Amino acid sequence: MTTFLPVPVLVATAVPAERDAVAEALPGPAGEVRLPGASLVRTAAGWDLLAAGVGPALAAATTAGALTAAALAGRPYGLVVSAGIGGGFAPGAPLGSLVVADAITVADLGAETADGFLPVTELGFGTVTHRPPESLVRVVSEATGARTGTILTVSTVTGTAARAAALRDRHPGALAEGMEGFGVAEAAAAHGVPVLEIRAVSNPVGPRDRAAWRIGDALAALTGAFGKLAPALESWNAHDR
Repeated sequence: MTTFLPVPVLVATAVPAERDAVAEALPGPAGEVRLPGASLVRTAAGWDLLAAGVGPALAAATTAGALTAAALAGRPYGLVVSAGIGGGFAPGAPLGSLVVADAITVADLGAETADGFLPVTELGFGTVTHRPPESLVRVVSEATGARTGTILTVSTVTGTAARAAALRDRHPGALAEGMEGFGVAEAAAAHGVPVLEIRAVSNPVGPRDRAAWRIGDALAALTGAFGKLAPALESWNAHDR
């Protein structure tokens, strides 16, 4: 059964393969909307799907453009979802599992010092974490079976055990890492729109081993998650927002 949300939702992925995995779970597209440097696939149920690009900077810029265009058209979004595949920290987030962020944290925005890494907030400016609404995280976790924890945003994918250990030391609640969530969250925050991040785990965070990646399984898990997400968001909008 088609679920129509009371407010439009923007789903921002990094690449078209992730966008298409989300689209498989939703009613067929109603059309395409051209934006500067990108395009939206608009579904019949009010979901706009955007391949925003790889990395926090491009994801932020493209998402901000989509948010601005929607506001100017008199159709502002009520929720932004950063979605895709990513790395999971063992043993909390095994391959094929889903993670929904209770904190979207940029892991490498700051300064290296002789005493270790200082986040930008300790330098006296900026922010390093955006927190999705607790009620939304709870509803989505219950609906999809996703584990709940911090999802880190990195500009460089972790490729060594030492780097993975350093991230876990600084962020004990981290379950996954991706490259776009914080950028998407920054754009959403600038427009005063709530944000959610959900990742399907395709690889372990640690030594880079392409043979161990399960991208197809993770994309399938992402499709499955969004098949359950629409009614969960409808419930959240009706009762908890």
